[in-house]
Amino acid sequence: MAVEAAKKYAGTTISIVWEAGLQSLDPLNYSGPKWEKLTGIKVKVVEVPTDQMFTKIMQDFKSGAGAYDALNVIPSWMPDLARAGALEPLDKYVDKFGYRDELQDIAAAYRDNQMQYDGKIFGFPDDGDVMLLYYRKDIFEDPKMKDEFKAKFGYELAPPKDWKQFDQNGQFITDKMAPKVYGAGFFRTAPYPQYMFQERFRMEGGKFFNAGTMKATVNSDVGLKVFKDMLAENKFMPPGVEQWNFVDNLAAFLQGTTAMTISWPPYGRWAAGYGSGEEALKWVPKSQVAGKVGYALTPLGRPELGVGFDLSVSATSKNKEAAYLFIQWLNSKKTSLERVQLPYTLRDPFRLSHYASEKYRGLWPDAPAYLDTIKTSGEKGLLDLSLLQQDKYDEAMTKAISSLWAGEDPKAILDRMAQQFDAITDKVGIDSQKAVYKVWAAKPGAYPQ
Repeated sequence: MAVEAAKKYAGTTISIVWEAGLQSLDPLNYSGPKWEKLTGIKVKVVEVPTDQMFTKIMQDFKSGAGAYDALNVIPSWMPDLARAGALEPLDKYVDKFGYRDELQDIAAAYRDNQMQYDGKIFGFPDDGDVMLLYYRKDIFEDPKMKDEFKAKFGYELAPPKDWKQFDQNGQFITDKMAPKVYGAGFFRTAPYPQYMFQERFRMEGGKFFNAGTMKATVNSDVGLKVFKDMLAENKFMPPGVEQWNFVDNLAAFLQGTTAMTISWPPYGRWAAGYGSGEEALKWVPKSQVAGKVGYALTPLGRPELGVGFDLSVSATSKNKEAAYLFIQWLNSKKTSLERVQLPYTLRDPFRLSHYASEKYRGLWPDAPAYLDTIKTSGEKGLLDLSLLQQDKYDEAMTKAISSLWAGEDPKAILDRMAQQFDAITDKVGIDSQKAVYKVWAAKPGAYPQ
């Protein structure tokens, strides 16, 4: 329906903000050219680094320039952007073009938490981001390793159910196999480790704020325990892990030098060797572990959904309906299934029909287990903190973790982070922030029940 309706806008050019890098190869190389061929509408892709997207979108809105038509929005920004008026409400378009039923196929974790603000639809969830635990099946299933582990700890060597087991697994494998293989590796540099902190802090019993006063409580005993545990785990990881970024960690796991890691779904595809012949993926090391990788929930069983993307329409767009029809087509069952299978982009399965797709499940031998783990992880996933000026809270957490790796005192770091949280809250306005936090905290994925 979107294609036929859009043909009346043939000859129009719409612009869409997209994350710079691999993500943008989807609209640049695949969906943009295909949309133009189908409808006659050209798509101009505006590549913006992730950490600048919020600012660029707000600047365009405040200036009234209308430089952007369609947007990629990180869901935790939606309260800010919607309250500011920067996003076009989509309900009238959804009903006009008969799309409401098709939205029900989006997995509930994303549909119920990343689509609406204040009862209105402002974006279509378009990326099934969730953290997964990846582990080396060949190591965890080795009879000698299993026997020695059970003799030492009294339980089976298996994907860890909690962080104590993770530490025991990791240290045991490092003791037995380093420097050839270390027990685990993580990305540790900005901006991603803060999502791992958000998950662990809550799963250990932490709350970000006192709900009554909105005073930050990240510097609680729970926060201190999590920081100390994160720091201690570096000791059984490869030397220099404190400086690892997304690619460093990926390379170590694919080359077989770490037995466990936690990251987003693309790691699982690339570890299986999927897309290894693609020119755009030449930077990804050739997998030495294809067929040897298992997928599991993160320790404690409630993984962070971690970032994600929504497709939205700019409130200042001069081509709102054309922009809407493009994002409806992108998000539709048929087109989105094609897009989440593109090996060179980072869109992850987010629809029930994606998880069930026989084509996707046949892409490599362990693809069914991969898709089942993504589905379960999404169902149990924890939401990213989502407040007014959320980017400022994220920045405070990111800087705190960098200070942790640099050797500063964990308690002093957490106290400073709490002060920064309080300053942001005061600037936003305690009552305004309290109202937004109350709505967020009431969602099933905000805090473990």
